[in-house]
Amino acid sequence: MVATKTAQAEPKRPSNKSDKVVIGLTGGIGSGKSAATNKFAALGIDIIDADEVARDVVTLGSEGLVKITEHFGRDILLEDGTLNRAALRECVFNNSEEKQWLNQLLHPLIRKAMLQQIADSTSHYCILSVPLLVEGNLSELCDRVIVVDCPESMQLERAMQRDGSTKQLIENIMASQATRKERLAAADDVIDNSKTIEFLNEQVIALHNEYTRKYLSLIHI
Repeated sequence: MVATKTAQAEPKRPSNKSDKVVIGLTGGIGSGKSAATNKFAALGIDIIDADEVARDVVTLGSEGLVKITEHFGRDILLEDGTLNRAALRECVFNNSEEKQWLNQLLHPLIRKAMLQQIADSTSHYCILSVPLLVEGNLSELCDRVIVVDCPESMQLERAMQRDGSTKQLIENIMASQATRKERLAAADDVIDNSKTIEFLNEQVIALHNEYTRKYLSLIHI
């Protein structure tokens, strides 16, 4: 059921990453990344979620929020002192310079936090869930890459139903992401999420069993 590229004799070990086994997981909007990561978590696997990390690095009192406030002013904050995300989006949406400044601030903070969570993981492999893993060239941190895949028409329908967003907005988001072809080209393993949640879960279990067999011994090296 799971599409897997031709296996190598030994698990690949990127030379520029930690000794923890990291499985990258990605997919376009509406593809079902959360459903897949939830199943891996239910199997006892540590999940490093880039979206959660991105929120954490701008929480109240964080270095990220302090620098954002210094740059944009206190109008970027809500009354309770937390980040006004809507106001921040408005500041950077049509301003490429401000967007670049924000990315240069946040991307290193997010990467540092993800690496720390990877180092702290205790399961015999961990899942690094990153929506823009291909676009951000983060596959260099991973031993393997899983792509959760479904037809683009299904992505659009699911994302509209989930978020209550317009068709145009979801299409714009999809256009800003890697294409389906580009994601699949970067994949070592592909989870087909064009059917039922049970079908997806079966594929996750199969991959979990394969990774356990392949990588469990590495935690003792």
